Amino acid sequence: MLTAADQTQAQSAGLGRVRTLETPGFTVHIEVTCAEGEVTCDRVFYRAESRRTKQVLTLRGSTRHSLCADGITPCRFLGYTFENGAVTCFVSDAGELLVREGTQVLVEESGEWQ
Repeated sequence: MLTAADQTQAQSAGLGRVRTLETPGFTVHIEVTCAEGEVTCDRVFYRAESRRTKQVLTLRGSTRHSLCADGITPCRFLGYTFENGAVTCFVSDAGELLVREGTQVLVEESGEWQ
């Protein structure tokens, strides 16, 4: 969950780039608040609404990239990762939503970026 400072930043981050992923069970809004051109970003906000229950979860996370041959430099953009205690949410650039608690998969859905 977001801290009070994160909530304030998310609310004031209106200048960020927003992407929306529609899956069968969720509408997921991703807002990247880092400056255009930054390769990696740890100020990414996730807002997922369940289509069934209408419950909303807002988290702060970061971009994820594969590493180049040197093992250090970020190469290909993979998506976004968000953590909520033991639960990890990954939203891929290809439109996959994966939610895990440890090794247990809680949600695995494919969707379309709008």
